[in-house]
Amino acid sequence: MGKNIERSIRFILVAVIIAIFIWAFKAGAFEFIINNKRDLVYLSGQHIRLVALSSFLAIIIAIPIGIIITRPRFKKYDWIVINFANVGQTIPTLAVLALIMSYFGIGWQTAVIALWFNSLLPILRNTVAGIESVSHSIIDAGLGMGMTRMQVLFKLELPNSFSVILAGIRTSMIINVGSAALAFLIGGGGLGDLIFTGIAIADTGIMLSGAVPVIILAISLDIVLGVFGKVFIPKGLQRDLETV
Repeated sequence: MGKNIERSIRFILVAVIIAIFIWAFKAGAFEFIINNKRDLVYLSGQHIRLVALSSFLAIIIAIPIGIIITRPRFKKYDWIVINFANVGQTIPTLAVLALIMSYFGIGWQTAVIALWFNSLLPILRNTVAGIESVSHSIIDAGLGMGMTRMQVLFKLELPNSFSVILAGIRTSMIINVGSAALAFLIGGGGLGDLIFTGIAIADTGIMLSGAVPVIILAISLDIVLGVFGKVFIPKGLQRDLETV
């Protein structure tokens, strides 16, 4: 029953994506893309750089913090950390951009900081959830065999929770691809340049020439991360990984 629902949802999503591509073709988006290939490549590079850098910073900060607050000594502080990260998801992305811009000015560095802040929660939450979902019997067995707490963490807890952590990274990065389009509003560049220019001059073709690459980038990233999980995570440890 669950697989049938999942297949139905995927079918609907594919149908919606195809409809968007047909709409974009009729609106002249592909003609604009062909005639302005250099601009598109340049803006796509900016967009990818924003997503890659902000996501990398989120990963190297959120995962260690998530590990720390699952330790018994720091467990009582987990609500503070989670609620801080939750601000990035609760407040609309545009408001986060405006708040950070008021302190750091405009530019791509400000956009990276805003996108980083907006990307923290899924990774942090999944890191905590993944580690806490590891069976206590596995941990007790490791300690009983003479493992230290650090050995238990790196040899038992993290390997058994990696699929859940990867699912959080996957969610965070895909959301980030869409959010990065707003970076244009504060001088961060990216494909939002075409999207908002098209909106400003009421040209659907230009708007979709920016929106379609964002869709393609998000889908491609989702597939790549899904394949990465299936290739590098043993089948017995693959939890919360969607079918690619």
